[in-house]
Amino acid sequence: QVQLVESGGGLVQAGGSLRLSCAASGFIFGNYAMGWFRQAPGKEREFVTGLSWSGSGTRYKDSVKGRFTVSRDNAKNTVYLQMNSLKPEDTGIYYCARRAGLYNQVTVPTTPREYDYWGQGTQVTVSS
Repeated sequence: QVQLVESGGGLVQAGGSLRLSCAASGFIFGNYAMGWFRQAPGKEREFVTGLSWSGSGTRYKDSVKGRFTVSRDNAKNTVYLQMNSLKPEDTGIYYCARRAGLYNQVTVPTTPREYDYWGQGTQVTVSS
């Protein structure tokens, strides 16, 4: 069965860095685009970043551009999110997700309904 397992979250001071990982199993990882979303308390889940099946195409939320970098290692079935210069507003639960469908894996949608499998999430807390 499809599984996505995030790790790497934690508590960090503003200006610090974290690297999240998402280990995938149960499907051919290299065939799918992947996304990272986050959800803060009382807010809706929002798109953060994502990349195409090959990693050549990426997309970022405006507020994280220049601070976050998404990457993937298809040999290790893992997608990464390097987060630098963290701000308190980056606090939330971070989820990785698999893009749904078979033929649109070069694109990176921003809406959650375009993703069919989700990890359990990892908490990121940035203190001021």
